[in-house]
Amino acid sequence: MGYRGLILDFVGVMTQEVRDPIGQWCVAEGLAPHAWHEALTVDPRGREHYLALEAGRLTQAEWNRRTALQLGLAESENLMGRAWAQVRRAEDMVALAVAAREAGMTVAMLSNSFGLDPYDPYEHVGVWDLFDVTVLSEREGVAKPDPAIYRLTLDRMGLRGEECVFVDDQEVNLPPAAALGITTVHADGDPGYVGRLASLLGLAPAPGTSRVV
Repeated sequence: MGYRGLILDFVGVMTQEVRDPIGQWCVAEGLAPHAWHEALTVDPRGREHYLALEAGRLTQAEWNRRTALQLGLAESENLMGRAWAQVRRAEDMVALAVAAREAGMTVAMLSNSFGLDPYDPYEHVGVWDLFDVTVLSEREGVAKPDPAIYRLTLDRMGLRGEECVFVDDQEVNLPPAAALGITTVHADGDPGYVGRLASLLGLAPAPGTSRVV
């Protein structure tokens, strides 16, 4: 079918992989390479703080303070921005988003966000201008995989689920989209997935669509 909408996650889709650059930052700070991941996703207290940040219940500045304390770092100022300093955007997906808009598709970003102030990850990576619609969890007070945020995205795009493709690197975020009729694509790091996505959308693959993860 001819799709009319493309919905893209941010981390792991519009960015290159983040594990190595953040792990290198951890080491430079005297931490274990996986300290960031463990603080945000494994430690129950850290996970609670991060979920509150995603939903807009905690400011990034306060999250920085709490997480620096959790990691044992003396300096909390712009912690998120410092950790993310070497993360770069995925140029193959940028090219695909541009091609989709040029083909007349509505392109949206649906992101479980992690604060905009003092560090704006979308500005840093340079993706704000790529989208017709942006839906950020902190602004809406709800995050993926809650079905409400997918319905909200479709409403703002003015499209039905069957008219859209959704790309996310977290498999847990795909079933709620599929339940709304959206075609889902797992950004699993396979070097050929961007080319396959382009084919699904009926777009010519952009040059250099392979990636290393």
